[in-house]
Amino acid sequence: MRSVRRCSRTGCANPAVATLTYAYADSTAVVGPLATYSEPHSYDLCEEHALRLTAPRGWEVVRHQGEFAAPEPSVDDLTALAEAVREAGRADVTPKVPDVPIGTQRRGHLRVLPDPHED
Repeated sequence: MRSVRRCSRTGCANPAVATLTYAYADSTAVVGPLATYSEPHSYDLCEEHALRLTAPRGWEVVRHQGEFAAPEPSVDDLTALAEAVREAGRADVTPKVPDVPIGTQRRGHLRVLPDPHED
């Protein structure tokens, strides 16, 4: 399931509705609809920051015309959430404890093995 992506601007907790990408070769900043996936060299912006973005001197800003809409959860997201909640609520799920070989001791999730040189 996707979590809600937040604005990349420091101190802003608003949900992202746009993606900012820089085209360095063209000295252009492109602000478009929110990308499907978060990319390492792009920035997610809320509507306020997407509309107010300015670029350095000599750069051009290409901005999406129209309203920025927050993405709706897909059927896959809702199905994954329902399955996770259903699985967590099952009372009959117990973790399987692996068989411990003779000569070893269990301490929590760690296993103490005997020294192979001692007999």
